[in-house]
Amino acid sequence: MEIERKDSRKMIFQGGILSVKYVIREILENVGKVIKGKDDVVKIVLAAILARGHVLMEDVPGVGKTMLARAIARSFNMDFKRIQFTPDLLPTDLTGLYIYDKKTGDFIFKKGPIFTDILLADEINRATPRTQSALLEAMAENQVTIDGVTHKLSENFFVIATQNPIEYEGTFPLPEAQLDRFMISVKMGYPDEKSEVEILESQIKEHPIENLEPVATSEELLEMRKKVREILVSDDVKKYIVEIVRKTRNHPSLFLGSSPRGSIFIMHLSMALAFMEERDFVLPDDVKEAARYVLPHRVIQNTESKLKRERKEDIINEVIESVKVIRDEVE
Repeated sequence: MEIERKDSRKMIFQGGILSVKYVIREILENVGKVIKGKDDVVKIVLAAILARGHVLMEDVPGVGKTMLARAIARSFNMDFKRIQFTPDLLPTDLTGLYIYDKKTGDFIFKKGPIFTDILLADEINRATPRTQSALLEAMAENQVTIDGVTHKLSENFFVIATQNPIEYEGTFPLPEAQLDRFMISVKMGYPDEKSEVEILESQIKEHPIENLEPVATSEELLEMRKKVREILVSDDVKKYIVEIVRKTRNHPSLFLGSSPRGSIFIMHLSMALAFMEERDFVLPDDVKEAARYVLPHRVIQNTESKLKRERKEDIINEVIESVKVIRDEVE
């Protein structure tokens, strides 16, 4: 059985994009053993990983944010670290620091938890802006600089950061520059009744995460990431992406629209979604799905919109639907 599995994996990457759905399906099913009833969330988070982006999850405690990160790490057989962000957390607690060794007379670098494949930054808005900013270089450039020395991070480095939306006391809201580094913002929400019953049944004896086995490798992830960047994005699709983003900049409910980074992230996430569907080109539907996750945390509502209690997600949906798709030209 193991020999067949290895042979099939060779075929996947020798055969290219048309065979990759085998791996994607196995990963989604594997994570689904732990995260019940949230297939759409798991899919978009996996797409963000393939697109080399980072994920911000804003949701109430106990809905499975930590388990999702752990399940993905185990599925790829990658290193995972979790760090609880608190007001007294220092940047060096995250990145590491140099310690003097009396025996050798040298300073030895002690790595922090940021040196991992998947980092869960739990309740990121509880740390001070100084500590939050320590993540900026890591997320943008896949490296950290300590005492003038640059240290490279894992090629698979990926951040899942969480925020609790119902507790604001003792928090430091993420600055726009930090928010802009996250490719997508996701809300898991409560499970439906059937899924919650399945959660209870799966944890009668032990948590299913304890028996979760890898179904892919970090090398396969790197290979898939390379193939994602080979997906074709037509000129019409590029114009469609830009038009959506530009509409956020003059919408009557928005004080500030998305930056060009939003356009780039929509394109990359659309490429990952097309890749996961075994296509070598992006469709407008990929763009629509990507935009719904990429844009909400990049825009700022004006005062009138906030007073009306309009949801950013609804505003973005309105923007997307207002942009005409020339399907004959795009497809």
